Amino acid sequence: MDDQTRIELEAAAFRRLRQHLMQDRTDVQNIDMMNLAGFCRNCLSRWYQEAANERGIEMSKDEGREAFYGMTMAEWKANHQTDAGPDKQQAFEKSFAENVGKDE
Repeated sequence: MDDQTRIELEAAAFRRLRQHLMQDRTDVQNIDMMNLAGFCRNCLSRWYQEAANERGIEMSKDEGREAFYGMTMAEWKANHQTDAGPDKQQAFEKSFAENVGKDE
């Protein structure tokens, strides 16, 4: 497979993942994703923002998040986010430190 085809296939898979998380599975909570997989929508949006910034494209944290939520973070929280109990919050703190870092 040539590089251009590989890039196009990777981009298509990425777009499908984004659609899945943005539209198909709005019930899946970020805290659960982070606790199980070590990443969540916020991680994806940060990676997207970082890639844009590395290429000289100015993108804010909020703009990156809108790319993965399809709306502002405040709208997402109001429409889809549920409260997490102390056990989930404790697991999240551990997963975040292991996967993202303590200072971010």
